[in-house]
Amino acid sequence: MVTRDLALVNAQLITNTEADAEATAVLVTGGRIALLGRDAHVSARARDLGIEVRDLEGAVITPGLFDSHTHPHWAAELTRGIDFGGIDTVSELQAATAAYAATLPPGAWVVGWNLEFDAFADTGVNGRLFDHACDRRPFAAMFYDLHTAIANPAALAAAGIVNRPRFDDTSELVVDEAGELTGELRESTAYRLVFDVIPPLGHDEERDRLRDMFRRFTAVGLTGGAIMDGKPRTVDLIEEIEARGELDQRLVVHHWHAVHDDDAAITRVIAAKDRRGTLWETNAVKLFSDGVIDTGTALLHEADACGDGEHAFWPDWGRFQEVVRAYHDAGMLIATHAVGDLAVNQVLETYRGLAERDGSPAHSIEHLEVLADEDLTALAGSGITASMQPLHMQWRAPDLSDNWAARLGTRAGTGYRVRAVLDTGTRVVLGSDWPVAHYDPRIGMAWARGRHAPESASAHVFEPDQRLTGDEALRAYTLWPAQARGYMDRGLLAPGAVADLTIWGGDPVAASPEELIAIEIVATIVDGRIVHDSTPAPMAASSSRP
Repeated sequence: MVTRDLALVNAQLITNTEADAEATAVLVTGGRIALLGRDAHVSARARDLGIEVRDLEGAVITPGLFDSHTHPHWAAELTRGIDFGGIDTVSELQAATAAYAATLPPGAWVVGWNLEFDAFADTGVNGRLFDHACDRRPFAAMFYDLHTAIANPAALAAAGIVNRPRFDDTSELVVDEAGELTGELRESTAYRLVFDVIPPLGHDEERDRLRDMFRRFTAVGLTGGAIMDGKPRTVDLIEEIEARGELDQRLVVHHWHAVHDDDAAITRVIAAKDRRGTLWETNAVKLFSDGVIDTGTALLHEADACGDGEHAFWPDWGRFQEVVRAYHDAGMLIATHAVGDLAVNQVLETYRGLAERDGSPAHSIEHLEVLADEDLTALAGSGITASMQPLHMQWRAPDLSDNWAARLGTRAGTGYRVRAVLDTGTRVVLGSDWPVAHYDPRIGMAWARGRHAPESASAHVFEPDQRLTGDEALRAYTLWPAQARGYMDRGLLAPGAVADLTIWGGDPVAASPEELIAIEIVATIVDGRIVHDSTPAPMAASSSRP
């Protein structure tokens, strides 16, 4: 039987509180922190209770890390096939495709993910580029932004796509000058036409891939996260994983509300909002207000260099407000994707028009990737949570030659203004948007602090005035996400708090951004249970009580 009791001594504690700075030990009973104190005091109390004492040899204990924006269920399915990350030429993409296709049986779909836009700078995005590499079998791959995909003619045919369909939202099947489909699929309503016909994973494989995804999270110190694309099947799988005793993360599932969802869909989501387990809950929803900069689907105050950015994701903004109000009145927590500055502005105005809810957590805006000064002013005193991902700057080029910066021009300097947002008094939480960017929170914190590729201290720094401190970056992965969701017993080390702990081989606050990414995660503890352990002698705590 796995115990939820343990004592950890000889450690440095970062508590996120005003607790006794002399404390060097933590006692956990029943999955909650029972005592913080000096080694001798905690050890004596543990012995009285028959709890084994573990010497951490100077390691650092922080509250457990929480990724505020992630897509693990989608990633479990999407990340099969070819990882195209870091491949920046079409010829190399074709070579990787051919090598993978050669391992598959005849007629099998060839799928991939993590494509980068710059690889297609000279050719344009066209699925026919992959026909020879995959021997004209169906080919489909997702770009890193999760808003754009590519499909070859065989994949379009398998999906029954002959003519260019029209959508209620800003989704699009791109055509060339001759009116022929290129295979570029912009936004979810478009690419799901193809991806929904790819042979799915079997039930057991899907469940186990999701379970293993959570286990990978624990290895980098994550104790939980917000799932931003939940659906009933997501909840079913999480419930099954927990019932099997295999759930190693504390989760909040946001149901994904699509533009075409009707009132009946809203009713179904609200009816299921109280469904929960020991480590998971579902009283949250996720909406979109716009797309992304790279494809021109973000909503901007002024059009980008390609003339794009003038349309909201919703054809009827009144309907967006109606949907938000319905979920708000039902007591649900709302997160809305808003990348462009005008999208942020309009979502904020929608939130401000809602009736007050005593004691309920504030809704969030996700990404806030581009912010004009007037939008920063609007954020001040709004009470919303800003969920941001500075590590998405990894695709920017110092000379502004990347697609993102080329579209924005001088407005590229208004990107990822995390310091400016925090200085308005807005609560900031950080996340990865995995599988858009890597889920390792050390990388996320390093980008928030250094605003440069953390592998090198000499790398170009983007907008240095927007850097966070070490303490702020840690709190944005621990205390502030807990507070944003209304929890006073998470994100800190204090008696009565849940025992979600990350144990580090060094100090994540004092380390430089470059040093931070190399700090070992010694162990990860969720609900008092050790779910990851890198020590030679396993830390799996056991009780000595009869």
